[in-house]
Amino acid sequence: MTNGKRYWAPIKSRFGTFAAWVDGEGRLLRFDLRAKGAEKVDPEAERNERKLAPVQRQIDEYDAGKRREFNLERDADGPEFHQQVWDALMEIPYGETTSYGALAKKLGAPGAARAVGVANAQNPIGLVVPCHRVIGSDGSLTGYGGGLPLKRALLEHEARVAGRPFDLFA
Repeated sequence: MTNGKRYWAPIKSRFGTFAAWVDGEGRLLRFDLRAKGAEKVDPEAERNERKLAPVQRQIDEYDAGKRREFNLERDADGPEFHQQVWDALMEIPYGETTSYGALAKKLGAPGAARAVGVANAQNPIGLVVPCHRVIGSDGSLTGYGGGLPLKRALLEHEARVAGRPFDLFA
C-alpha cells in the first residue's frame, strides 16, 4: 500500500459485506471480498465510512443494476504484468465472461494463461476490477477470492441486468 494517510471501511452489498481502503486522495487501494479481519489488513489505516462513501455509493448502484462500470481511481500495487492483466480485466464487458487463455492472447502472451490466472488471483481490487468475469476455458467457474457462490451470484446478477441469459460463454 502507498505511504501517507489511508482509510478503510466495511462496504455493505446485497452480496455480503466487503471492505475497502482508499488513500488520502480517495484512490482505491484495495477491495476485499470478505470483511472479516479487515481491521488487521492495514493496521495504520483509519476506519472512516465518510472517506469510503464514494465506494459505498458505487457499490449500491451496482447492486441496484444502475452501474455497469466503476468510476473510481485505482492505485493498486503489483508487478507490471499484473497491472496489465488488471487493466485488461477492466475491458471485459459487463455481463460477459472470458477465459484465462483468451485474456493471455489479448495481452500478446498466448502461452501465459497460468500467469494471467496468478495475476487475476492476486487482484487487490476484487469486484471493481472484475476478476469474477474470468472463467476456465471449459466454461467452469474457477477459483475466486470471495468463493465460487459469490462469483456465480455476481455473474448471474450482471447477466440479468444486461438482459442476457446466464451463460458462462456470453
